[in-house]
Amino acid sequence: MQVKCTLCDRIDSLMDNSFQAKKLRNRRRYMYLCDNCYERIDNKTKQRHATGKFRLYKEKKREDDFI
Repeated sequence: MQVKCTLCDRIDSLMDNSFQAKKLRNRRRYMYLCDNCYERIDNKTKQRHATGKFRLYKEKKREDDFI
């Protein structure tokens, strides 16, 4: 299976029966990131966490969603 990195447009090939290929095939909203882009995002995220100013906000659920 050939996949394209969404950030750098690099084309890689995955084994058809690998877990990542199955995940991309069955759930099309997931995007593929090459190893270089994944590592770069991982390092930058860890640096932001280390500053102490990085916060994750949870979405507030409205009552309209439950009706």
